[in-house]
Amino acid sequence: MTYLRPAFAHPDLPRNELGYTRKDYESALSTLCAGCGHDSISAAVVQACHETSIEPHKVAKVSGIGCSSKTPTYFLGNSHGFNSVHGRMPSVATGAAAANRELTYIGVSGDGDSASIGIGQFAHAVRRNVNMLYLVENNGCYGLTKGQDSATAEVGSRSKAGSVNQLAPIDLVSMALELGAGFVARSFSGDKAQLVPLIKAAIAHRGFALIDVISPCVTFNNNPGSTKSYDYVREHMNTTGHFDFVPMHQEITAQYPPGSSKEVTLHDGSSVHLHKLDDTIDPLDRRSALHALQEYKASGKILTGLIFMDEDSQDMHQVMNTCNKPLNQLTQSDLCPGNRVLQDINDSLR
Repeated sequence: MTYLRPAFAHPDLPRNELGYTRKDYESALSTLCAGCGHDSISAAVVQACHETSIEPHKVAKVSGIGCSSKTPTYFLGNSHGFNSVHGRMPSVATGAAAANRELTYIGVSGDGDSASIGIGQFAHAVRRNVNMLYLVENNGCYGLTKGQDSATAEVGSRSKAGSVNQLAPIDLVSMALELGAGFVARSFSGDKAQLVPLIKAAIAHRGFALIDVISPCVTFNNNPGSTKSYDYVREHMNTTGHFDFVPMHQEITAQYPPGSSKEVTLHDGSSVHLHKLDDTIDPLDRRSALHALQEYKASGKILTGLIFMDEDSQDMHQVMNTCNKPLNQLTQSDLCPGNRVLQDINDSLR
C-alpha cells in the first residue's frame, strides 16, 4: 500500500490568481482513521489557501505531538514544516516568526497539545500576539494513547474505557479572549462552509488568530453497544495473535444557517449541540463575546463562528519594533553598523 499521491493531474484543473491548482496545495495521503474530522480540517486549509492564492513555499507549518499534529503532513506539501515536541509548538512558531516575518505561519495543535502540556506555551503565544493561524483540532480525547479524556472533555463525558470525567473542562476560546487574542473563532470540522472562510480571515488577520475546531474522533467515539465495537469483537473472536484495527466510518458533516442550532450525533451515539453565531452578537466587542460564550454554555450549546476580532490588533513585530528583513538576509553592514551608530545608542541610554 502506498501513501503517495499520484503525480498525474488533469490539465484543465481550475487555477488561482498565481496559476496554482488545488493539487499544488495538497500533500501526502492521510494515514489517520477513515472518517476522522482532522482530515476535513486539512481539506479546508487546502481550499482556503488555494482560493486566497497563497504561495505554498511562503508558508511555514508547525505542530507538536498528537493525531492533530500529524496533519500538516497532509496539506501544503511544498511549504516549510517543523514538527516539534509535545506542547512546544508555540515556542517554535514564535521563534520562527520573530526571525522571518515574510512567511505565513500555520500552527496545528490538539486539545492535549495546547490545553494540557502546552497550556503555558499557548498562553504566551496569545499575549505576545504572534502573527499566526493557530488551529486547535479538538476531539476531547488523547487519540494516540487509547482515548483518555483530555482537558477539554466535558463533565460527565464517558471515555472508551468507561470512566466518567469529573473535571471541569478548559475552554481555549474563553482563555484566548481573556488573554487578549485579537481573533478568536470556533467551528466544526464537518461544516466546511463555515470553516473555510474562518481560515481565510484568520490568515489575513495581523496577529494571533485562534480557531478551535470541534473534530470528532471516530475510533474513541465508538459505541460500546455495537456488535462492531472493539469490545464486542474482542470478546467474540478467536485470535492467533494480538492486534488492533481501525473501523471504517463516514465523515460527520453539519451545515445549518447563521442564528440556528443543530444537534450533531457523534460516532458513539452521544451528541453535541452547536449554535452558529448570528448578527445579534457583536464580534468586535470582547465583553459581548465572553458573555455570549457563557450564555450558550449555560444552555448546553456550543457557539461557533467568528466570536471576536480586534480590527486594530498590533502583532508582535509592531509591538517590539523588530527588523523588517528576515534575519538570514541581513548583511554584515546591517549587523555591524559601525562605531558612530553604537556610540549614538550608548549616548541615548545615558
